[in-house]
Amino acid sequence: MARRILWASLVLTPIVLAGRYAFSFGPTALFILAAAALIPLAWLIGEATEHAAEHTGHGVGGFLNASFGNAPELIIALFAVADGLPEVVRGSLTGSVVSNILLVLGVAMIAGGDGKVDARSLRWQLAAVFGAVALILIPSALSWQGSSRERHSLFLLSLPIAVVVLAAYLVVTIRNLRVHRAAQRGEASDSAWTLRKAIVVLAAATVATALVSETLVHTLDRFGHAVGLNQFFIAVVIVAIVGNAAEHGGAVVIARRGHTELATEIAITSSMQVAVFLIPVVTLLSWLVGPGLPLSFRAIEIVTMAAAAAFATFVIWDGRSRRWEGFVLVGAYGLAVVWYALA
Repeated sequence: MARRILWASLVLTPIVLAGRYAFSFGPTALFILAAAALIPLAWLIGEATEHAAEHTGHGVGGFLNASFGNAPELIIALFAVADGLPEVVRGSLTGSVVSNILLVLGVAMIAGGDGKVDARSLRWQLAAVFGAVALILIPSALSWQGSSRERHSLFLLSLPIAVVVLAAYLVVTIRNLRVHRAAQRGEASDSAWTLRKAIVVLAAATVATALVSETLVHTLDRFGHAVGLNQFFIAVVIVAIVGNAAEHGGAVVIARRGHTELATEIAITSSMQVAVFLIPVVTLLSWLVGPGLPLSFRAIEIVTMAAAAAFATFVIWDGRSRRWEGFVLVGAYGLAVVWYALA
């Protein structure tokens, strides 16, 4: 019954697009409809990823889910740069790193219970997050000295750092994919989709998610004003969670089915991709759509990204997922949200 409801709920996507472009629905109605439409899309991405993982293994399956799931974030970030909203871009990227490491990983552990995780893969990826944050700290610290965070010299300094971080992403990703490709894996079950069908569904669901997410973000500003939330909180919490809805839902659905290795791989790979791929790519592409976006993050953003990676490293170090550890991670995310609200 639940699967039928989710399949039927996919009709919300064309309703959202028609409501925005054809019938001019109000921002509140669009916000609610778009949020609801992301739920079945997240489930569909998780479903397609699980079928793809039967052919590719858990590591590559997690990489596919994170890659397709993060595509909407890149689109949303570039739209925000074009609209002159650099704080929203940096805040949403920070929130994506923190929410994937703490919230998604934590909820996946709660949903999946005790199980195995691929500690070797996750440690490498969390180390990459640490390295990216350390390099981003250089222009960020300079921006804290009282000068404008948007000055051109900071952007010029950010460019070589973005290139180095992006190169590190390629090294880590190629290494992980080689490790997972060499790992032993069983044959796909008879009920599994073909790999081609799974990837086509992933691509179609990603496009739909990008369109719906952009609509949701388009209405967030007025929604935030209506409920009294500042722009930074909207970006670091609401936009980040919305932009990652696909990974959030997909990881939890997969964890509930007992596949803790794949679910945890999705959460950490998604976070690593944001820190080591999306952040530098958005910086490098920003000058094509608007003013250059320097890597000048707030101190609270740097601290919470580094702390989240450290916390997750401690949790997954022994290669086991435990439900109580999931609750601890979710609690840590709650504390981060409180700090964001007070910032």
